[in-house]
Amino acid sequence: QKRRFYATATHLKSRIQGNLCGLAKIHLLVKSEAQSVLLDYFHSTRGLQFSDAENMSKNTPEFFDALTNRVFVSNDSEVSRSLIRFLRYHPVNEFEPFFESIGLNPSEYSSYLPRTLMFLNEDELLMENYTLLCNYGFPKNRIGKIYKEATEFFTMESGVLKSKLQFFEDSGLKQSVVAKVIATAPYLLTGKMNQEFIEFIETLSKLGIKLSWLEKHISFDDSYDWKRIWNLVCFLNGLDFTGQDLKEVFMHHPYLLFERSGSAAFSFISFMSKLGSTRGDIRNAFITFPKTSSAMRFLTRLHNSYRFLLEIKMEFPDIGSMVRLHPNILGSCALKRVNTVLTNLNCSTRTLCKLAKEDPQVLKKWCLGIKSAPLDKETRYVKTRRLRSKFLMSIGLVEKSKEFEKALKLFRGRAFELGDRFNCLIKMGLSREKAIEMVKSTPQVLNQTAESIEAKISHFVNVMGYSLEDLRRHPEIASYTIARVKLRLLTYKWLREEGVVRPNLAMCTLLTGPDGEFLRRYVVRHPKGMERWESLKKQV
Repeated sequence: QKRRFYATATHLKSRIQGNLCGLAKIHLLVKSEAQSVLLDYFHSTRGLQFSDAENMSKNTPEFFDALTNRVFVSNDSEVSRSLIRFLRYHPVNEFEPFFESIGLNPSEYSSYLPRTLMFLNEDELLMENYTLLCNYGFPKNRIGKIYKEATEFFTMESGVLKSKLQFFEDSGLKQSVVAKVIATAPYLLTGKMNQEFIEFIETLSKLGIKLSWLEKHISFDDSYDWKRIWNLVCFLNGLDFTGQDLKEVFMHHPYLLFERSGSAAFSFISFMSKLGSTRGDIRNAFITFPKTSSAMRFLTRLHNSYRFLLEIKMEFPDIGSMVRLHPNILGSCALKRVNTVLTNLNCSTRTLCKLAKEDPQVLKKWCLGIKSAPLDKETRYVKTRRLRSKFLMSIGLVEKSKEFEKALKLFRGRAFELGDRFNCLIKMGLSREKAIEMVKSTPQVLNQTAESIEAKISHFVNVMGYSLEDLRRHPEIASYTIARVKLRLLTYKWLREEGVVRPNLAMCTLLTGPDGEFLRRYVVRHPKGMERWESLKKQV
């Protein structure tokens, strides 16, 4: 027969003997019993609202430890009786658990403790405004932040605070949205940055974005700098987004605006600008921004990819080109270490660099979690060069000639598509000889898709009224966007009619160079040049 052991009454009592704070950390039942005593004390004895008393008894760990550390539980008494007796002779300063229960820690609220008051009911204005915020929908543990940043409203009649909240409701926000906005940016109550926030709300309305979207994407756990967010919106507006494009950027990637109040987005813009990206490049990067849950994660991966390219000894101009053309690939790839990739592929950094330059999509195969097999004997670079050489020889270029090597150096993308792109030139009306002449002088014409080449030539001839002969003489036109060509040529046409520029400027002179140089050399010569430029810019 098995023996059974029973604890004696003396042993049970000894288990709850000692400092109440220490016992509460060990025994959950002891802690729960002590919290119940505090709840009863705040509610029944001190007359506080039940919900407030419960919050002050359960969500104040610092106060609870400090109080129970002063209470000793003896063998012949219970936890409740010991704490009740202590509170009877040692009333607590109720402002301490109150401030902690609304989200402030002792180092933050120590300066707010009244010198002459101990009981909350003695500060009627504080409790009146606190109750107003609770009833409005503010979480209790977020009110401390409002108190810290807008203390003056807790010393005024509640009507003042109520009128401030009503101001935001009158701007079109629901009560639940107002609660989120003010809890995460209390300075708005004081009038700081109100204008920026209201303009942001108006911009959302103009774009057709419902304000419920704002409520969905801001969090009580964060703080927001609406001035910085508004500055980001203004910057994006300056990139000439269409209304629909800007709306889609906001709807699909709200974290660009709200994560760290747009800091990550500004860092991304700064990074691209330093590497030579134009406003158009930055705009396209935002329009095609990949699906991700964090702008900071994207930015971190972009920086890591940049360092990866440096480590494989890629030339800085090539890195800049890759960042301008493929920022979303670089920001989406969690790349392995260079040494790991070199070992997996069994190749040199030179080969790795060539592979990345030839096809940036290959970076996706070098990410963490993806197994990389050793390269075939005929590497991608060798295969690509062979296919490109074959194409060039098929259109009559002599191998290893100056024109041949120039074309090999300037070609980008998939080699097997070069033939289709070349045939597109012929399809659009150029003779084979003239198409070959174009490729010889400007090989990068074939770096675009066949659809892009066809669209540009069609617009150049059918819309703008130029001939295929003009295109043959100036093949670089097909390398620029339609909007760029149209804007520059229309502006030049107007300036020529006004008599401020020479009438026979070469087309390549007009199209090359950044916008700033074009404006400085030609447009500003006319008093109304900038005004005309902006007008045409909107039309194209």
